[in-house]
Amino acid sequence: LESAMDELSYALKIDPLQLRLINYAEVDPVSGKPFSSKALRECYRLGAEKFGWKNRNPEPRSMRDGKLLVGWGMASSVWGAMQMPASAKVTYRADGTASVASATSDIGPGTYTVMTMIAAEFLGLRMDQVKFELGDTRQPQAPAQGGSWTTSSVGSAVRGAALTITAKLLDLANREAASPLSGIAAENVEMLDGRLRSKSDPSRAVDIAEAMRRTGTNEITEVFNSTPSPEREKYASLAHGAQFVEVKVDPDLGTMRVTRVIEITACGKILNPLASHSQEIGGVVWGIGMALEEATEVDHRTGRFMTANLQHYHVPVNADIHAIETIFVEEDDTIVNPLGVKGMGELGMVGIPAAIANAVYHATGKRIRDLPITPEKLL
Repeated sequence: LESAMDELSYALKIDPLQLRLINYAEVDPVSGKPFSSKALRECYRLGAEKFGWKNRNPEPRSMRDGKLLVGWGMASSVWGAMQMPASAKVTYRADGTASVASATSDIGPGTYTVMTMIAAEFLGLRMDQVKFELGDTRQPQAPAQGGSWTTSSVGSAVRGAALTITAKLLDLANREAASPLSGIAAENVEMLDGRLRSKSDPSRAVDIAEAMRRTGTNEITEVFNSTPSPEREKYASLAHGAQFVEVKVDPDLGTMRVTRVIEITACGKILNPLASHSQEIGGVVWGIGMALEEATEVDHRTGRFMTANLQHYHVPVNADIHAIETIFVEEDDTIVNPLGVKGMGELGMVGIPAAIANAVYHATGKRIRDLPITPEKLL
């Protein structure tokens, strides 16, 4: 679709970015529902500015670096901001430590870290005071890892369990007649550094360990089941992004390099900036592999896969990867889930192959319609 948009822009003699802005959807074209949030326009603006898109000569084969053909291409990306039913168990102890468990998994996106961060945030603890466990079917049920829904689903369950514990601690504190938190609703208190305090007046606080000791409570355990809110049904919830790519192609050899990528992503609230940027860089690398290198070759006489190992199935290596910059446009989305997060795993990748193919067309004047784009297809 994003390559077709690029092809249409050349047929109409309209800048590819301008064509997307002319056709920008303010409501979901399929359902007619409003978006829960959509910062794609800001992604376009910021990406074009950072990349220097206004300096692009629209004519194919018009930009060069010495003998190399230079191509600039762009694309959009979209991914569903999904949430699945999920459960988590949180145990808070009087010594100020907590354990958290859910039968989710961590295949590399940093689930261990972000769930620990969410629990620590809502329990008012340091990360080293929280132990998160996953990967065991005896733990509370969680969805398979995929679809970019783990943080929104399991994270919402961890948050829910932590807030339920906060409410139970408030109840313990208010068993004391002279409690400074008397009359305050559970949603108006928070835990921080071993104290339960009023959000609006932090001087109104109780020592959590003391309140638990007085009531003979060593620990509080809560299992919370999180499900998508019915409010979501009224909206289209999606994560968006824009990719700007530079390629350099050797016209004699047909070899090419992706020399520069600017990726702008709008996927709600960013809980872990360091890991999130790393994940988006990984998405770009994944997209470069799809666009230029990765192919499953089958011997149709025998039905055998000929590229069944990493000797023959080519994936990007360090020498293939040059400048990649990832930027987030944060959205305040209170509808998508209680944490306001949207998935970013797949979103960081889906626009990249199209942006590369579009850049290759700009560099060479050749429209490649099947991946990977290899030298023999260009020569």
